[in-house]
Amino acid sequence: MKRLQAFKFELQPNGDQMRAMRRFAGSCRFVYNKALALQKERYEQDEKKLSYVGLCKLLPEWKAHSETLLLAQTPSQALQQALKNLDQAYSNFFAKRADFPRFKKKGQSDSFRYPQGFKLDQGNNRVFLPKLGWLRYRNSRHVLGLVKNATVSHRAGKWFVSLQTERDVAQPLPQGGAVGIDMGIARFATLSDGSFYAPLNSFKQHEARLRKAQQALSRKTKFSSNWKKAKARAQHIHAGIGDARHDYLHKTSAAISKNHAMVCIEDLKVRNMSGSAAGTSENPGRNVRAKSGLNKAILDQGWFEFGRQLDYKLSWNGGLLIAVPAAYTSQTCPECASVSRSHRKSQAEFACGDCCYQGHADVVGAINVLARAHALLASDNQVNEGQDTVDASTRRQAKSAAARIACEVSGAVRPPAAGTHQSDSKALHLSAVGILDLTAQAAAIG
Repeated sequence: MKRLQAFKFELQPNGDQMRAMRRFAGSCRFVYNKALALQKERYEQDEKKLSYVGLCKLLPEWKAHSETLLLAQTPSQALQQALKNLDQAYSNFFAKRADFPRFKKKGQSDSFRYPQGFKLDQGNNRVFLPKLGWLRYRNSRHVLGLVKNATVSHRAGKWFVSLQTERDVAQPLPQGGAVGIDMGIARFATLSDGSFYAPLNSFKQHEARLRKAQQALSRKTKFSSNWKKAKARAQHIHAGIGDARHDYLHKTSAAISKNHAMVCIEDLKVRNMSGSAAGTSENPGRNVRAKSGLNKAILDQGWFEFGRQLDYKLSWNGGLLIAVPAAYTSQTCPECASVSRSHRKSQAEFACGDCCYQGHADVVGAINVLARAHALLASDNQVNEGQDTVDASTRRQAKSAAARIACEVSGAVRPPAAGTHQSDSKALHLSAVGILDLTAQAAAIG
């Protein structure tokens, strides 16, 4: 199977190279915004939108304009890639995979991409980029595979290069069985086998230091030298918080994906869970301060990013990710299946009032997540193969899921793995059309 993987390194440019990269990023941002404004103008005039080729034909005219001569100093392939990104953003919008494209802002979209023309010299820890020359970089790991493109980005005063590679790898056999995961705040991730991962809370650890930096920034005159220094300090703290969270999520998701063949998680709607409780002037909210603290704690965990990492890492390891509805998972008794809010005595204590079952509330939630995944697979197994309401892509996902589970049980050579996507809850619920004896196979894994 072919594996696409990115390797990101910190660049060590000199002053001239840093200034050139800022110009390149600004030029790509300008071209993207100008093309987006043109597309919106044509839409308002009931004209057909320009294709990628049509937009590229306008580049020579923009470069020759007296007010945009700086575009000629930017690599043409980087500008063309910006237009290609806009065209892809439009395609994602019309396919209902993303929102309508938005204008890029300085400080938030400082990047550009080379689809070709670059060279990598790992032995000397340097990379060649067109119109920039050779740049040193912090070589923290070996790059595997054929490099397809290079993306240069800026964050918190540092420049990075991300090298996307492609290589052929053998399809691995997954290790372990099935596990359910309950996401929380007191415990970041609780597994159905009773183990759990404690939360990192990187934002909470640096919240006081970040507050002081932001207060100092607010007292400075905007765009002054002292304001820029204070802003850089606040950005540095934000970057450290994000890096620590990202590192923790990678380590946790890697450990789970390597030791389990099937992982079942909750389909959490983080945006809805972290919505403001302030309300309006006519209908003010209640417990606004407490809800604000809860929102910060939820966003500090990185649940969506954790699920995204589990998705592709399980795919790399030949495993399977399934997401199930999260409603009442911690209020349902795993023994008698009764549902009641009174079963959960506290944040950690679960005691069923009907069958007297007791346990940790997060462990109970993880057990119910795993049970719902098995029930989902069993119900999908009962769908008729000739049913026309199931589309072809869902059939392929179902057959792939069946092949993975069957090969895990029999030890046979497995087909190429493909993780599920989390963009839509329906896509997360794998249909089991054409799967034979899936219930018994899923139970064998558990």
